[in-house]
Amino acid sequence: MLKAFSRRPGVQAAIARVIAGYIWFALATTRWRIEGAEHAAAAARGRMIAAFWHETLPLMPALFRRARRSRPALRVTALASRHSDGRLLGEIMRALGISVVHGSSRRDGRERGGAAGALGLRGALARGDVAVITPDGPRGPRRRAAAGVAQLAGHTGADVLPCGAALRWHVRLGSWDRMVLPLPFGRGVLVCGAPIAVPREGWDAALPEIEAAITAATLRAEAGCR
Repeated sequence: MLKAFSRRPGVQAAIARVIAGYIWFALATTRWRIEGAEHAAAAARGRMIAAFWHETLPLMPALFRRARRSRPALRVTALASRHSDGRLLGEIMRALGISVVHGSSRRDGRERGGAAGALGLRGALARGDVAVITPDGPRGPRRRAAAGVAQLAGHTGADVLPCGAALRWHVRLGSWDRMVLPLPFGRGVLVCGAPIAVPREGWDAALPEIEAAITAATLRAEAGCR
């Protein structure tokens, strides 16, 4: 009964506002160092795909907040799955100032929930937004990229920006992705790797490079917090 109650739209929205408020507080009180600032500046101009592992999703609003300092009108649009956890995550992202489109990616890059998710991200890129994808979401395997990120890049001509983030003070959940929750008043590292161009034909060949680049950015951020 409690689980069913928590899935009600009004209840989910209230929970999302509380969680988002805490995340903003924790990220705002963190002393951040950014590596690859020139690549982050390129993303701030828009029409780029920011890709990072699902576990670092609560940390990435710090990167988008920095990007908006140089371009206040920058829009960030993320893909969230259609299941109940994905809907709650979508509400949290909206409360954090991130637009959301829904659709769960299969491992072959096609959409289980129809083409709405892919079309939504394509439309966002066409408007000049930064599109956000966690290529190992929504259910893993952890740190393994599904084909959708390379397919979207190949079909739209948008570069992929591999990102990583880590905090010295944090809590790791026991979820499949070992998601990181920020603790306030700590130190953090944001890493943006060099953007990856993906060809329209043979886009799938770029997937291993994208996966390796996201992992490298994540490990670099983690090493910077030790």
